[in-house]
Amino acid sequence: MYRLFGIIYALAGPTLAGILITAALTMNKFDTMSMIYAAAAGFLVAGPVSWIVAKQISENA
Repeated sequence: MYRLFGIIYALAGPTLAGILITAALTMNKFDTMSMIYAAAAGFLVAGPVSWIVAKQISENA
């Protein structure tokens, strides 16, 4: 399951970071710190999301 988690995290991390950066840019937050916070939040949120998805896939497979 750890291998599956790593694969899903490698896809979900940049995706969620990109979504949050786009959201920050939409809110006219063009400063560097807002971009860093948005990217970091995306990568942090991707951890539990990836774990849950990997767990569901391995249980149903």
